[in-house]
Amino acid sequence: MTAGPVSDTIPTAPAVGALGPLTPTMSGPFPDAPPPRRQAGITVLAVLAVVYTLYFGHSFFVPVAFALVLNFLLSPAVRWARQRLHLPAALTAAILILSLTGVVGGSVYELAGPARGWLASAPQTLSRAGARLHTIMKPVEQVSRTAEQVEKVSNVTGTPTPRQQVVVAGPSIGARLFGTTQSLVGALLEVLVLAFFLLSAGDLFLQKTIKITHGPESGRTAVEIARAAEQSISRYLVTSAVMNLGEGIVVGLILMLLGMPNPFLWGALVTVMEFVPYIGALTIIAVLTIASLTVFPNVGHALLIPGSFIVVNLLQGNLVGPLVMGHRLSLNPVAIFLNVALWWELWGISGAFLAVPMLATFKIVCDHIPSLTAVGEFLGERDETERRLAVRVEP
Repeated sequence: MTAGPVSDTIPTAPAVGALGPLTPTMSGPFPDAPPPRRQAGITVLAVLAVVYTLYFGHSFFVPVAFALVLNFLLSPAVRWARQRLHLPAALTAAILILSLTGVVGGSVYELAGPARGWLASAPQTLSRAGARLHTIMKPVEQVSRTAEQVEKVSNVTGTPTPRQQVVVAGPSIGARLFGTTQSLVGALLEVLVLAFFLLSAGDLFLQKTIKITHGPESGRTAVEIARAAEQSISRYLVTSAVMNLGEGIVVGLILMLLGMPNPFLWGALVTVMEFVPYIGALTIIAVLTIASLTVFPNVGHALLIPGSFIVVNLLQGNLVGPLVMGHRLSLNPVAIFLNVALWWELWGISGAFLAVPMLATFKIVCDHIPSLTAVGEFLGERDETERRLAVRVEP
């Protein structure tokens, strides 16, 4: 009995198509997408991480943000000088930065004397203003004292245990607002140097962005976002500066007619603080009220000082502002207020100054990215179509 021939062929595995299509499973090599709850949790954690990074890194991010705002403000002038006058971008940037530094520095030097005198007399001023306010608010204090007496009677009798109170000395008002002199000068130098390099670079970073984007549509979107943000913020800052300067001059002249000392110091304060929506006006009203109560013995005369500012501010916000600004920066007032409050909490007075330009930039980005158009719509004002629809819906 002889053995049959041995086959040299090796059985092969069936084809991939014979096993059916490969479907990704949780145990397979292609995991499913995270569920919506997990994705929402990751988004919340990412937002919190960004917020905490901005808060703890404010000493780095604040000068960078101011330099970017200056870049948006001065880039049209640099581009115009390069195209029309054929001047190098670095030369134009240096002229603009030095001119801006000279104007701001000269203004600060002229107002340093009156401001130093007012800050030196601030403790006595606050004491006198407190005494005047005590006289005005005496009826309210009597009601409060009566309520405290009623509360003492209703409490259980007994000898209270004395508690030791520890008073921790905090930073001064100037340190809270502007920081120490050394850090302030260092931040200003960082802002000016970084703004100079950004202006000298021109469209370098925009060209790099276009180069690394995939497809012409993405590059076109990047150019539209950059140009729209630059145009919007530049027009807003220039227009706001002109209007705030006019308001400061008018307020200074009115205060001079009313006999208020250092009227142009208060006018300069109005010009600067009007860049901060809502909070700036409230701060000016409080400061003018305190200062006027210490100057004029008549309460009615003293209240004319903050009252005159309120009248001018209302005229500027409701009449002059809409006529000059138009719809150049159509942002929702509620979004502006919440944004100012958020950046005030994160970066202090610097964040309040930067709140509106950053919100405008964020809205422009949302308007040009399809997945964020809903966010941009919520940040904008109500247009005529929505207003007509609201009127029809009302009973």
